[in-house]
Amino acid sequence: MLKVALVGKPNVGKSTLFNRIINKKKSIVNDQPGVTRDRIYSDAIWLNKEFTIIDTGGITNKEFSFKQNIEEQVKYAIDEADVILFVVSNKDGVNNEDHYAAKLLKKFKNKKIILVVNKSESSNRDDKIYYGLGFGKPYYISAEHKIGTGDLLDAVINTKTSIAKAKIDKNFSFCIIGRPNVGKSTLLNTIVQENRSIVSPIAHTTRDAIDADFKYNGEKFTIVDTAGIRRKGKIGDEIELFAIMRTQQAIDRSNLILFVIDGSESFNEQDEVIGGLAYKANIPTIIVVNKWDNVKNKDQSSMRKMEVDIRTRFKYLAWAPIVFISAKENERVATIFKTIELVREQLKIKVTTSALNNVLARAQISNPPPRIQGDRIDIKYGTQVKSSIPTFTLFTNDPKHLHFAYMRYIENTIRESFGINIVPITVYYKDKNARIRTEK
Repeated sequence: MLKVALVGKPNVGKSTLFNRIINKKKSIVNDQPGVTRDRIYSDAIWLNKEFTIIDTGGITNKEFSFKQNIEEQVKYAIDEADVILFVVSNKDGVNNEDHYAAKLLKKFKNKKIILVVNKSESSNRDDKIYYGLGFGKPYYISAEHKIGTGDLLDAVINTKTSIAKAKIDKNFSFCIIGRPNVGKSTLLNTIVQENRSIVSPIAHTTRDAIDADFKYNGEKFTIVDTAGIRRKGKIGDEIELFAIMRTQQAIDRSNLILFVIDGSESFNEQDEVIGGLAYKANIPTIIVVNKWDNVKNKDQSSMRKMEVDIRTRFKYLAWAPIVFISAKENERVATIFKTIELVREQLKIKVTTSALNNVLARAQISNPPPRIQGDRIDIKYGTQVKSSIPTFTLFTNDPKHLHFAYMRYIENTIRESFGINIVPITVYYKDKNARIRTEK
């Protein structure tokens, strides 16, 4: 598939153009320069032709904390792209930063580079300035007002490349969530074996969700690194609000969650809040205890003690498997994929209706349900229904007689009977005679 990268100095509207092309708000747009730091990917389509668009951080000759990291990300994007959209601003004109970016781009002689003059709402245009950058005829557009983007995209999709049309397979996707600075980006980079996401000891470095496709043991995966989440009371600006939204969106489109916590520090309230997001998502979750190499005075019982502490803190994720790793040292990272395989096996479990009903009958005989409002629940029969996680519908005399403790007992019985112990399950209780009662 054709890959197109957006490159240019900060605040020329690259992220606005990115969002315009994909027709959704995925890349953070803000007047503050340097908001986009990593490279952001999305699929796009124009005139029935599909391509991948890549947003990148701003290139600048000014020195600041992440300058080198951002330029590395931009070079990665340029390397893998077939077409480069070099974006400048008609509002600001051409300055030393534009020439600095142009000099970098001219090193990539085998790339198709299209000069894009954004923020061209007015008719004030000086062709000589833009031709002077050395990339030929510019395309004047306004990404914000949707002016000229159609002609630009026509030029993009008509670019002749040697790219073969490959079939796109839907990969098994998982996201990484956790509070800031627990090592999420380091884990992503270790897994994909390249510096896909910027790593820094400064908290809140990653602000966008970064998709990375890779293969492990011949199988295709997509991993999403997300911005660290702070407590709502500590959210200081609009960018952090966007980061929280991105995290939730990443969860929504993932098949599994890696919930990363720092094993070298005490758990805090924010770990529990983020664990709650994983629980509400109702998809498989693996609790990843990172930075285990930094834990001092470890002995043979250290892991077990940590597991007990985790189970106490995160009771709502009692089914989630726990793995201990050091992403920085690449220690036991392979256990994550072994655990993912075990999780996927349990997701495939199919329970026959007869086996389920035998278990339900024995459970009610062994432990009869308590009386609620003078009556007790009677589970008549149950069946497994099709779903992304093991899901069961149980038909009863009246669900209002169901006590939450007995609900938990039935769920645990189903888990133990059919070996479903490391993935979430859903049990619905329905009134067998609901329709008849409604008619009456």
